[in-house]
Amino acid sequence: MAAQLRGGERRGRADRDSGLRDSGLRRRAALAAGALALTGLVSALVPAPQARAAQTPAPASQKAPASQKAPASQKAAASAAEGVPSALPAPTGPHAVGTTTRHLVDTARRDPWKPEQGDRRVVVSLFYPADGSGGSSTAPHMDPSSAAHFGSARGAGSFNYRVRPDAADWASTRTHARVDAPVARGSRSLPVVLYSAGLGDPRTWNTGLAEELASRGYVVVTVDHTYDSSEVRLADGSLAESVLPALAGATPPEVDAALRRAVGARVADTRFVLDTLGSAQWRRGLPRGLGDALDLRRVGMAGQSAGGFTAAQALHDDRRLKAGINMDGQMDFPLADSSGSKLSTVAREGVDRPFLLLGSDGPGASDNRASWASFRQHSRGWQAELAMAGAEHGTYTDAVSLLPVLARQGALSQEDLRQDIGTVRPERAEAATRAYVVAFFDRFLKGRDGRLLDGPSPRFPEMRFRKAAAPPAP
Repeated sequence: MAAQLRGGERRGRADRDSGLRDSGLRRRAALAAGALALTGLVSALVPAPQARAAQTPAPASQKAPASQKAPASQKAAASAAEGVPSALPAPTGPHAVGTTTRHLVDTARRDPWKPEQGDRRVVVSLFYPADGSGGSSTAPHMDPSSAAHFGSARGAGSFNYRVRPDAADWASTRTHARVDAPVARGSRSLPVVLYSAGLGDPRTWNTGLAEELASRGYVVVTVDHTYDSSEVRLADGSLAESVLPALAGATPPEVDAALRRAVGARVADTRFVLDTLGSAQWRRGLPRGLGDALDLRRVGMAGQSAGGFTAAQALHDDRRLKAGINMDGQMDFPLADSSGSKLSTVAREGVDRPFLLLGSDGPGASDNRASWASFRQHSRGWQAELAMAGAEHGTYTDAVSLLPVLARQGALSQEDLRQDIGTVRPERAEAATRAYVVAFFDRFLKGRDGRLLDGPSPRFPEMRFRKAAAPPAP
C-alpha cells in the first residue's frame, strides 16, 4: 500500500472462512508479538493522519482530454516545471489503450462496512487494446473529486505515501488510455486480468501496469473496494471515503476483525466482478467490440499488498481464476483464529494453479516470510518467488513513477521517498515489474513462454530468485 501502509497493510478476511490478512504491511513487529501499541495498530491498518449487477455509465466528469502517446521524458520535464506530478510511463506494447469505467451494484449483498447504505456498490475500470484511430479524450489518472481527496489529509496520498496534504495536483496526471475507444480491430479471445490495489489505495494506483498489460493484448479490470479504498466516486457523484482511518484508536481484536472484514469484502467483490463479466447482457454495454473479445476461460488476477493477498485468496476460493500474482502482500492476520493460527486459509493450504510472488527488499520484507513460506510449501501449482533489490513496498505501484518528481518539488522528503519506493532506480523498477508480470501472464494465460521466469536474467539483475521456502515451524 503506502508509505505507512507498507508498515501495516496486511490483513483482512476472505469469503467463507478464508483466514486472510492484508498485505505489504511494514511495521508490525508489535502485532506479531500480539501486543500492539496504539500506533502499531494504526500503522498495521492504515496509518491515519489527523440481474445482480446494475450498470451505470461513468460520469462525464471522469472523462478528460489529452493525447495518446507523448514521450514520457517530455511529459515528466513539463510536469516538473509546472509543479504537478510526472506522467505515467507510456505502455510499450504494440496496441493503443482504451479505458472505460462502470459502476456495479451487487443486489445479493449488503455493504459489509456500511450495511445501512444498502446493496454493495463496486466501481471498476477496464483497460484494453484499442483501435488507434479516432479522437477520444485521454483519461485522467483520477477524476477531480477523487484526486482532491486522495491528496488531502484524509487521503492515501498522505496517510499511505507521506505526501504533504494538498501539495500535489493529482488531477493533472494523465494516462495514455482513451475513454470508451473501440477495441482494437481483429481482437479476439483476449485474456482478462483482475487487479486489486493495496489496503486504502484506490483502483487507479497501478494504472501504469494496467496500461502495459492492455497494450500487450489483455483486458485489465481494476477494482475499487468501496469504503476500503481511499475514496470511490459512486454513480450519483458522491464520494465514498475510506473507513479505515477512523480505526486509529481500535483495540487489537477490533483491528484484526477489521482486517478480516476487509479481505472478506475484497474477495467477495472479486467474485461479484467475475459474475458480472460473465453476463452477456452486461458485456453488450461495453465499448464497441470489447464485450465479444473477452475470453473468460483465461482469467488471472494480480494485486499489490492487501491486493496481492486478495489475489491469492480469491484464487484459492474461486476456480474461475487460472493464475495469480501477489506483489509484496502478507497473507496472515495479526491475531490467531479459533484454530490457533494467524495464517490465512490460502497460506495454510496453498493453491493448485500458477502463482508468482514478487517481494521487496526493505526492512518490512520479513513480514511476508511466515505466510509466504507456508503458502509455497502447500501450493501444488507452478510457483516462483522473486525479490527486487533496493525495492520498498510502494515500488510495485504508481508511486515509483509519480513520487520522485514530487520529492524534488518538496512535497515529501527524500527520506520519505526512500521509505516509499526504496533505492532502486524508478525506471528499472518500472521495467522489471512490467516484464515479469507480462511474462507470467503470457506463459499461463496465453501459452507463450519467453523463459524469463526460468531463472536469473542479465536483463534484470535487480530481480533475485528465491529458492523454495523451508516448511514453517509448527
